[in-house]
Amino acid sequence: MPIRSRPLLIFDGDCHFCRRWIGRWKEATGERVEYAPYQEAASEFPGIPVEDLREAVHFVDTDGRVTRGAEAVFRSLAHAPARGWLLALYLRAPGVAPVSEAAYRIVARHRPAFSRITRWLYGSHVERPSYFLTRRLFLRLLGAIYLIAFLSLGAQLPGLIGRDGILPAGKFLEAVTASFGPERFRLVPTLCWMVPGDGFLAVLWAGGALLSLLLILGVAPGPMLLLLYAAYLSLATVSRDFLGFQWDVLLLETGFLAIFFAPWKLLPRSGRESPPSKVMLFLLRWLLFRLMFASGVVKLSGGDPTWWGLSALPVHYETQPLPTWIGWYAHLLPVWLHRVSTLLMFGVELLVPFVIILPRRPRMAAAGIFTFFMVLIGLTGNYGFFNLLTVALCVTLLDDAFLARFVPGASPARSLPEARPAGPGRRVSRVAVAVVAAFLLPLSCMALARSFREPVPWPRPMRLVEGFLSPFRLVSGYGLFARMTTTRPEIVAEGSNDRVTWLPYEFRWKPGDLSRRPGFVQPHMPRLDWQMWFAALSDPGGPPWFRNFLAQLLQGAPDVLALLEKNPFPEKPPRYIRARLYEYHFTDRAEKRRTGAWWRREEKGVFFPAASLGGEGGE
Repeated sequence: MPIRSRPLLIFDGDCHFCRRWIGRWKEATGERVEYAPYQEAASEFPGIPVEDLREAVHFVDTDGRVTRGAEAVFRSLAHAPARGWLLALYLRAPGVAPVSEAAYRIVARHRPAFSRITRWLYGSHVERPSYFLTRRLFLRLLGAIYLIAFLSLGAQLPGLIGRDGILPAGKFLEAVTASFGPERFRLVPTLCWMVPGDGFLAVLWAGGALLSLLLILGVAPGPMLLLLYAAYLSLATVSRDFLGFQWDVLLLETGFLAIFFAPWKLLPRSGRESPPSKVMLFLLRWLLFRLMFASGVVKLSGGDPTWWGLSALPVHYETQPLPTWIGWYAHLLPVWLHRVSTLLMFGVELLVPFVIILPRRPRMAAAGIFTFFMVLIGLTGNYGFFNLLTVALCVTLLDDAFLARFVPGASPARSLPEARPAGPGRRVSRVAVAVVAAFLLPLSCMALARSFREPVPWPRPMRLVEGFLSPFRLVSGYGLFARMTTTRPEIVAEGSNDRVTWLPYEFRWKPGDLSRRPGFVQPHMPRLDWQMWFAALSDPGGPPWFRNFLAQLLQGAPDVLALLEKNPFPEKPPRYIRARLYEYHFTDRAEKRRTGAWWRREEKGVFFPAASLGGEGGE
């Protein structure tokens, strides 16, 4: 054999399966290895029978040594960066060589079948995927979600946590200062420590909205995401109950990971971006896996009989916090359809997440299934920006080859930058990513394990790190409705000037007026309406924030009243306030036709007894 300047891999040019995978290997090895079909190269190697060349790939090394089959594949891939371990495993690990060669022979003898499998798993694009278009779309969606979150908060913050709000942020920070020393800055991480007051709250939400717009426009994505995370964490920390929903934590966790996924350039341009971090791409997909899988696990691990009996959905449509009018119709569907739907839901939450680890086509199918699932959830209930955020995470399951079909003038080839040595900035970025992953991956495993409700003896250092980082909301457990609420208690707050005539305060979105049709409010998040659902499930008297809410109604606080649909005392606040508890139910079709009402209700009693600012009470 002649001495060659580069090794050569010879393959069957008539084999579709071979051509597909040779294309991927070419991309991995670059110019380090030559590739040629035996139909062209056979004459150069008369010592190798043509039948052998047709039967298996052959690798001709620079010294003329020829190997075939699985060994030839491994020797070729050993010339690709970080792939040499495959050949080392083949040569040194007991049993690997014979198993590899046996597997190769099976594939070689059934190439048409494996070609179909390859097409099913990868489509027409088996080359190494790129994720530049994926990253751009994901970051712009995340910017839009941040924008929605900040704008939704803007009008509500004065009434929720302003100076005359339900849970004033300033008083909270004063109490923390009185109880803790310098450690308060870690326990209560918020930029509000710099400038306490309503004015700075406005700066945070308005500044967050502006930063979101810049992120959407692609201006300095990395720095924008860092500032957005800091701003939203600051508001979530001082808002306490009102920004403690799972999608708030999900936004913070997603936003933090995105800091290290985004390019750190002022104006990233196509063809000059650094490749997206594969580690961060994995962590974002892992977050989507945890979100979906834990949602299914908690429903079963909690032992709730309605989930186990497949009877939860009709109850859920009626008792969820803010149902839509479509939820009313869904509630009336046949029982058998509810049971089938529940089984399908468990399939989506417990089985489909594992498809994320499969090649591109099944992975894209999983993205489509999750997205459709989020659409169904959004049609029957209002969950703020949760559905949009989950869909944004689904984008990470797509690659440039898929997205390029929908972007005019884009192509995977154009989105790939030219290879260049890693500079000091990229090396620092890789170290930062490695450190972040080293902390977050174990913590996320701890969070997921809790979904199974079985105690795990985690090492003490892991528990200490988790406790230290928990105020920053970097990792969370997920899973809504672990135990289904089978009734729908609703609080009706009422005011009176004589303790005889009581007038109700009407909320914008939560059920109240029986004839008002349940509406769509998402992606806006009406946080007081949502918290009223939780308050109705608590003990009589409600949580502390609810008592503060009633006190603000007695004072006629305009910022709090602005959160409501109707103030029955527009001239001056009432002398007395109380809260009654009702149990609400959807009407059926016959009652809806007869009365026009979407709801019916039964009074259950006193939730908060009549009270006044002077302490005078009584029913």
